[in-house]
Order: sequence, then structure tokens, then C-alpha cells
Amino acid sequence: MLAAVALLALSTGAAVASPPKSKPAAVAPVAPPPPPPAEPLPPPKIYLFRGAMGPIFSTGMDRLSEKLTKAGFSADVYEFTICRWIGDRAITSYKESPAPIVLIGHSMGGLCSIVISEMAAKENIPISLVIAIDPAHATGDVPLNVERFINIFLSDSVLGGGDVVAVPGFRGHYASYDLKENARVSHINIEKSDDIHRQIVEMVTQLPRIPPQTQADAVPLRYLVPGDTLYAARRFRAKVIEATQASHDALLEQPVDGLSTADRLRVAAHVCTIAGAASLAEHCEARLAADAGRDASSSPALPAMLQFAAALTTDPRRGDRAALEPLRRAGLADPAIVALAQLVAFVSYQLRVVAGLRAMRASRDEAAS
Repeated sequence: MLAAVALLALSTGAAVASPPKSKPAAVAPVAPPPPPPAEPLPPPKIYLFRGAMGPIFSTGMDRLSEKLTKAGFSADVYEFTICRWIGDRAITSYKESPAPIVLIGHSMGGLCSIVISEMAAKENIPISLVIAIDPAHATGDVPLNVERFINIFLSDSVLGGGDVVAVPGFRGHYASYDLKENARVSHINIEKSDDIHRQIVEMVTQLPRIPPQTQADAVPLRYLVPGDTLYAARRFRAKVIEATQASHDALLEQPVDGLSTADRLRVAAHVCTIAGAASLAEHCEARLAADAGRDASSSPALPAMLQFAAALTTDPRRGDRAALEPLRRAGLADPAIVALAQLVAFVSYQLRVVAGLRAMRASRDEAAS
């Protein structure tokens, strides 16, 4: 959804100015022995906060918590109304067993994340990462004890719109992304973005490999994310988009005897790989990893399915009566065979749509340059 919102840019230090080079010494000093390897940090404790009427309007925070938990982290969701109580618990927990603290909040939950950071600052406790998702206008400045801060917001939002800045002297990583030019993003759907969720999980996973920024010349990264013209093109025929999505959901998820969703995703990934569409194949594999039936054994008919899918993909003329016989011998009934053929045809359609959009993007980028 938000390709320009490069949350992981912080890991590259791109938002930090290079320190001035020192003058060469007349005599090269003897290099000190290398320091002993640092002990690995314990996994972070992640606190997520919903906004006002959170169970209705901030449900994306619950989905994000589930994804973080599935990735192996301790992640809990709270209402912003008990912010200070959770802050006290987080501080007490840190004192008893120090572990990196991650605070993520939507709307008033973003404001809460800064409040807890200020509470921790008074106890000289560092906050490893704060992510504010369209925080409230009243959100305070980022305190000095925050090591990494990301603000993803809509500057023209009435409900959110918090353009959060850091206090003077802040030396941590700082990045702010204004999405007001993206017409499809609003205050009540921004925290539900699967792309934002994915990047947040990646960011938390990489925390041990991103050293805190301590240079005095840190430069904040502030970026107005341009509107997505490709999205506008895709939405020009809304009924086509809706029908495509409905076909996608039905072909992957509608129950068919002998054809599990997991095996359908394996077939789709195979077709994409044959066609050289690595990104679409990765999308199918990610869906497979998240599927509840991913751990179940694949169907004995899967090799025949893959062979049939490959034949249809490389030369549709090979999809004749003879090509169906291996599927029947493998135990697939006619409804499953029809559904399989429809799936392969749909993935081929997806591949052409993606190719067309990429061509449009390349043309747009060439014109811009």
C-alpha cells in the first residue's frame, strides 16, 4: 500500500548526517584490542494502543498484535484510556527484567506512546522504538530517551494529524511520513494497512541489528509521500476491481473437495515462478505461510496439479483431454479440476495486470526524470 513509506530506512542511517572527518595523526596509534562481542539483547516487549473507540475504529492494532505474536514477540494491545497505568507496568517490568521497549499507537494511542516515553524518561529508561500512526494533534514532542521514532500521519486529518517533532537535542533516529496526498488512506484505515504491518514486523525483527543513533548532528527525515497515480488508474473501473477481488477470494478460499487453500497457493506460487514473477510468487508464499492449513501435508495429487499448471502456463494448447487424465488418476474429481484450471487462468490474468501496471510505472518514472 505504501511503497514510499520506507520504515526500514532507519536501519541504513540514511537520515543521519555523516560526522566530520578528523585530521590525520602524525603517528598512527596502536589499534586497541577489539571489544568483546556484545551480549544479544532480549526480545522486546511491545505495547500497542488503540485510539478513541478503539474496539470499533482501531481494530488494525489487534491484527498487528497478532502478526507480531506470530513472529515470536510479546505484544499486547490496550486502550489509550489506561495509558499511565500501562506505563507504570512497563516501567516496573523493565526494572525487574530489562528488555527493549517498543510502543506503537494509533490516534490517541500515538499520544499515549509519547506519554509513556516521557514517564520512562523520568526513570532514565530508554525506549527502543516508538511508532505513531496518525497520532492526535495534541501529541507531545519525542523525548530524548527514545532511540528510534517513526511517525506515519495525515497532516490534513481532523481526528489525527499529529505532526510530531522531537525535543531540542534529540539524537535518535527520526522519520516522519505525511500521507495526505494518498486519497485511499484515511484516519480510520491507516492502522489496518497490511503493508504498514509488514514493515513494522520487519522493523521490530531488525531492532537488534540497528544501533541507537547517538551523534549530535542527527538530521530528521521528513517526507511528503506523493499520491499514487497507479492506484487512481486501478480504481478508474471500480467494478472491475471488485470483481477481480471477488474472483481472487473465491478461487483461493471457496471450499472445493480435494483442493485445499494451501495447495491452491502452492500452485499459484508455482505458476508465478514459471512466469518469472518473483514478487507475485513471494506474495503467494506469504499467504501460504499465514494460512491455517500450511502445516498440513500437501495432497498426493499436488505433483499432478503442478504439472498441469505448468502445461497451461507455458502452452495453453497442452491443456487438452490428455492433460486431465493424470489429475483424475491422482484422485481429483471434475469440480476440483475445473477449479484448478480456473485458478491457473486467474493467476495468468494477475500476471498480465501486474506487467501492465509496471509498464505504466516505468513510463511515469521515465517521464519524471
